[in-house]
Amino acid sequence: MVTILLLLLVAAAAAVLSPASRASRPGSGVAHATAPAAVVVGPGDSLWSLAERHRPDRDPATVVDEIRRLNRMDGYLVYVGQRLLLPADR
Repeated sequence: MVTILLLLLVAAAAAVLSPASRASRPGSGVAHATAPAAVVVGPGDSLWSLAERHRPDRDPATVVDEIRRLNRMDGYLVYVGQRLLLPADR
């Protein structure tokens, strides 16, 4: 058990201390995209309310469409406890 914890600690330290990939370095000529954030659906939440709350500077209808695309959703129903990816902030 101690060995496993030690290995996990070493792996975490290596991940934090390792140099960034060439694609993410300034001046590499490759744009760095922001990873989408995630949210857990709460009671009373809808795709529209999540869009308004988390991307208030953008059109909610567009954000709802992006949420559905990111999460491969066919419909508009969400469930309490469901984890959804949100579009990156622009």
